[in-house]
Amino acid sequence: MTIEEAQRQVDEWINTIGIRYYNELTNMAILTEEVGEVARLMSRLYGEQSFKKPEQAATAKDDLAGEMADVLFVLICLANQTGIDLTSALQKSLDKKTKRDKERHANNDKLKE
Repeated sequence: MTIEEAQRQVDEWINTIGIRYYNELTNMAILTEEVGEVARLMSRLYGEQSFKKPEQAATAKDDLAGEMADVLFVLICLANQTGIDLTSALQKSLDKKTKRDKERHANNDKLKE
């Protein structure tokens, strides 16, 4: 699925099953909540925090994938609501980073093994 297709599919889902978009500020709050859920799992899977119950670790990777998908879904909602073409926006961001950081990361001793 391309980003363009994802934007189209999310819009179709919202306008049929979801009835309508939440307003932009509500979606911003939901996005923040979803990012927090990703952070909670990341801190337990890759950081020093532990799961409250050992069996929770067994499904954590699947849970992380689902939470990341939730972040993407809400971000796409916000893009659709505000008229942002995410394909174009991402390409512009990559172009900017490539131009700006062409030498920066290659010369960063902290990134060398």
